[in-house]
Amino acid sequence: MTDKIVVFSTCASADEAERLARRLVDERLAACVNVVAPVRSFYRWNGAIQDAAEFLLVIKSSRPLFEPLRATLESVHSYELPEVVAVPIVEGSPNYLSWIDRELRPAEPA
Repeated sequence: MTDKIVVFSTCASADEAERLARRLVDERLAACVNVVAPVRSFYRWNGAIQDAAEFLLVIKSSRPLFEPLRATLESVHSYELPEVVAVPIVEGSPNYLSWIDRELRPAEPA
């Protein structure tokens, strides 16, 4: 098991997806952010089923940076309740995982 994670988030527009992706990479909270579009999301919100076109962010980061990444997304996101979920990267190409390490800022000590 590695300390690397993939974080998923969605947003409503291409402009917001680009703005969020650039900010996370610029702040070195993410080594890479893929923007996948369009995706179609179905969910219940305020008692009604919603059907929305969204832009999916696939964010490569690390467990020690999850909290600042989450806080950044939640503070600048247009959604009242943005999706911010992380899944572990169990294994990966050693060269790719090393590249992620080089591109991320060092985690602050706990």
